[in-house]
Amino acid sequence: MNNGPVLFDLEGESPAEPEIAPAVPDINDTPPNGAAMQQVAALAVRRPSGLARWFWSALIAMLGFFISLAAWDYISGLVARSPVLGAIALTLVGVFTLVLLAIAVKELAAFNRLSRLDGVHKSAQAALSDNDLTQARDVIRQLERLYKGRPEATWGLERLAARGPEIFDADGLIALAENDLIGPMDDRAMREIEAAARQVATVTAIVPLAFADVIAALTSNLRMIRRIAEVYGGRGGTLGSWRLTRTVLTHLVATGAVAVGDDLIGSVAGGGVLAKVSRRFGEGIVNGALTARVGVAAMEVCRPLPFHARERPSVTALVRRAMTGLFSGLSG
Repeated sequence: MNNGPVLFDLEGESPAEPEIAPAVPDINDTPPNGAAMQQVAALAVRRPSGLARWFWSALIAMLGFFISLAAWDYISGLVARSPVLGAIALTLVGVFTLVLLAIAVKELAAFNRLSRLDGVHKSAQAALSDNDLTQARDVIRQLERLYKGRPEATWGLERLAARGPEIFDADGLIALAENDLIGPMDDRAMREIEAAARQVATVTAIVPLAFADVIAALTSNLRMIRRIAEVYGGRGGTLGSWRLTRTVLTHLVATGAVAVGDDLIGSVAGGGVLAKVSRRFGEGIVNGALTARVGVAAMEVCRPLPFHARERPSVTALVRRAMTGLFSGLSG
């Protein structure tokens, strides 16, 4: 048996030298794509199957029936044993029922406020497209009823009352309302967007836990959309806020906007540079930029007037202001 070295014939090919060997692929060459926001959008717009809806509806109805029946039997037996304790239990159940009714009324009022905002928005669009002064004045009256009693809208309403009668074209009247009444609300809404984008970017960049960035993105976007609705007068309840979030994200997903696009070039460039140092930083920038895009879409949905006299906020500008000082050199 030959215990010497084994030689393999390479058919005339010489082994590659280290200096000419192919480079090891860089895992950071793949640009960040905002995976957390992609998952948030998928979770928000996903609709359960018909069978799943029937299952949960039947389960909730069954549990409600059994709990109500058990409570009734318990209170009846308690009244028979001790009228005082029975009266206390009945009072507690009554208070609980009233609280549930109050929550239901609050949710219905939230849906009604969102419907009013949507109605004013459609009326303003029709007035602008038809150049209808009568319809434009009706839009102004709806805005006055909508924002009457809000301290932050007092100055804008006074300007509308003073200068509105002097304007005799729909375009100028809607522009006056947009600049003087809605403009300050736009500024507040943009600050909410910047805060949410900053939070999502920070958590994505710093927290390495699995799904932590998805949870942070989901909660931040829900809170941002609810606050934007409140800025424009559409204070929503829990169900109203969730429905509004689904509406915004469904629209973005349907139009392919929950992705890296033209209005994110500046932000993605910053994210790409940071990705060379840390991929988490690059993902943070892109997730923050996508959060800003969701916020701008929420402004368009909640705003009682379409963007006409004022420009639609730039996603890149919002991200730049939000990230100023957060990541070194980003603002430059």
